[in-house]
Amino acid sequence: MSRQDPSARVQELVEASAADLLAYFVRRVEVREDAADLLSETLLVIWRRASRLPADKGEARLWMFGVARNVLSTHRRGNRRRSALHDRLRDELSGVAVDGQAEDGPDVVAAVRLLDPLDQELVRLVFWDGFTQAEAAALLGMRENTVRSRTHRARQRLREALTEPSAQRCRRR
Repeated sequence: MSRQDPSARVQELVEASAADLLAYFVRRVEVREDAADLLSETLLVIWRRASRLPADKGEARLWMFGVARNVLSTHRRGNRRRSALHDRLRDELSGVAVDGQAEDGPDVVAAVRLLDPLDQELVRLVFWDGFTQAEAAALLGMRENTVRSRTHRARQRLREALTEPSAQRCRRR
């Protein structure tokens, strides 16, 4: 094995240790499917850093498990960050109205849902999210004049839907 082709050597070591590396991950993660992903990441790092692979088989195996340990550590850090972000977002969103429901009431939300999807998005962007019509146009990849006219028509339809008797609205559906 002293003058073996480097890629053949990595291939041989990976074949000999892949099952052990997978078992290493399976024993350390909560979601079993994560183990396969972590093994893939580990093998990718091993192949990329093949030039650093120790010459001795035993040392090479230890080195590969060191790579696996680092990959697992990165995975756990990422999970902690995502969990902390999830907690912060949940806390922050607990007091925020979705679709303007708290500010505008259920009638307005129901009327907006009667509009076609693009007009719904324009109303949400301009009136609920606070974007200008120019900004909404940029976000949607549309011309500003088109957004201006569609927003105007959507506002008229909303006004009509909110002023007509609820019985007529129900019959329209």
